[in-house]
Amino acid sequence: MAIKAYKPTTPGRRKGSVVNYRHLDDNTPPKNLRYTKKRGDGRNNQGIITVRHRGGGHKRFFRLIDSARNRFDMPATVLSLQYDPNRTSFVALISYSDGKKTYIIAPEGLKVGDKIVSSKTSAPISVGNRLPLNNIPVGLMVHDIELHPQSRGLMVRSAGTGAVIQAIEGGFAQLKLPSGEIRRFSGECQATIGQVSNIDHGNIRMGKAGKKRWLGIRPTVRGKAMNPVDHPHGGGEGHNPIGLKHPKTPWGKPALGVKTRTKGKFSDKFILKRRK
Repeated sequence: MAIKAYKPTTPGRRKGSVVNYRHLDDNTPPKNLRYTKKRGDGRNNQGIITVRHRGGGHKRFFRLIDSARNRFDMPATVLSLQYDPNRTSFVALISYSDGKKTYIIAPEGLKVGDKIVSSKTSAPISVGNRLPLNNIPVGLMVHDIELHPQSRGLMVRSAGTGAVIQAIEGGFAQLKLPSGEIRRFSGECQATIGQVSNIDHGNIRMGKAGKKRWLGIRPTVRGKAMNPVDHPHGGGEGHNPIGLKHPKTPWGKPALGVKTRTKGKFSDKFILKRRK
């Protein structure tokens, strides 16, 4: 898939680029696989902003994504590849042999008409098939990984990502995650073979501020551009450095590079090498 650039007819077009969606279908999602949901715009149940810089944006239909894929040993056919406004990857509409349709996260290289299957025991080692980590060869790239057996895919779902199986021993599979972290997973956890689609997502340029607004992201003001009463970085004449030993959040807590993982978590025993 390629990055598409336009002729510089406007300043936004000159700097902007998009992913080429020519290979995708523009079908409307089936009514039983979509729903509308009121977005909270970063507010809690009292209407107080708890996440800044959220709000506005284009209306979206939410697609029901099958993260479990627990219809085992039942072949499915890929009907179409589609854009999903709620995630960075593309989605694939599949139809099982009994006629049931569902959406899955589309791996790179999956094409319309391909046959895929999810199994607890064995299945062909090909893109889109879902197997326990114990049954996938070492060295392959996987995504949509379960954290616990018989749950649903929770990890490695963003565009262009993939985890590499480094070893399988003692009932555990050792995976290198996109963050660089090396972690053990139960060998019974299911994962989908392949890399997540839309690998060029990280290379696009917005081109103008308005495109961020379409995505529901509001403007962000730098702390050093504020007054001292508004931010620890604020104040001073002209362009000044932060002036603190460590960068701070607006509420005075350390920011930028500070580790936020809770110490002593039960899952620490599964992490062999920390992310950088």
